[in-house]
Amino acid sequence: MDFDTAIRLTEILLGFAFAQQSIEHMVSFTNERRLFLARLLLAILLIIGFQTIWVTSLLLLFGLAILHRFQGPYNGGADRMSLLVLLCLWLTLIAPTRYWQEVAFGYLALQLILSYFISGWVKIVNPDWRSGRALCDVFQFSAYPVSKSLRRWAASPRLLFFMSWGVMLFELLFPFALLSTTSLYIALAITASFHFSNACFFGLNRFFWIWIAAYPALLWFQQRVFATL
Repeated sequence: MDFDTAIRLTEILLGFAFAQQSIEHMVSFTNERRLFLARLLLAILLIIGFQTIWVTSLLLLFGLAILHRFQGPYNGGADRMSLLVLLCLWLTLIAPTRYWQEVAFGYLALQLILSYFISGWVKIVNPDWRSGRALCDVFQFSAYPVSKSLRRWAASPRLLFFMSWGVMLFELLFPFALLSTTSLYIALAITASFHFSNACFFGLNRFFWIWIAAYPALLWFQQRVFATL
C-alpha cells in the first residue's frame, strides 16, 4: 500500500470510528449532544476528505474537550487509541517533509504492533489466563451483554483453556506477521474478526472501528520496511 493511499484510508476509517462514537451520544444531555453533534459533522468532513488538516486540528480540540468533560478517557482503551490515531494522522498531515510524515505515520504502526504484543504479554504472565480461568470468568460473570448460550461456555474449561492460549500466542507472535505481506493480511483479518466478535458478543463496538483505522498505517509500514531489506 502506498503512502498517500494509506493516509486517505486512515482518514476515512477514523471518520467512521468518530461518527459511530458520536452517534452513541445523540440521546444524551443537551450540552453533551451538541458537543458530539459537532464532532459527528467533523467526522463526515474527514470521510469526504475536506480540508483534512483543519478538520483533524478541530477534532483534536474536541478530543481535549471530551477528556475534560468526562475527566479522562471514559471508554478506556478505545478512547486512548482514538486520540493516538488522530494525533499521528494530524502530525503526518502537518509535517513539513516526507521524512517526518513517515516518522509520524510509522509511529502509529509501531504502536499498533505493541498494542497486540503487550496485550498478549500481560495475559501470559497472569496465571488466571494461563489456566483459562480468566476467560471462564469473562463468560460467567461479565457485566457485558453476553447471551445465555455464550455463558454456557463457562462450563467448558478445557475449551476455554485452549482459547486462552490461542489468543495469547497469537498476540505475542503478531509482530512476526510483518515478515511478509501475505502473513500480515492474514493476521489483520484474524484481528479484525476478533474485534468484530467482541463487538457482537460483548458490546465492545468502539474497539472494532478504531483499531481498523490504524491498519492502513501498518500495511504501508510493512511494505516500506520490507522494500528496504
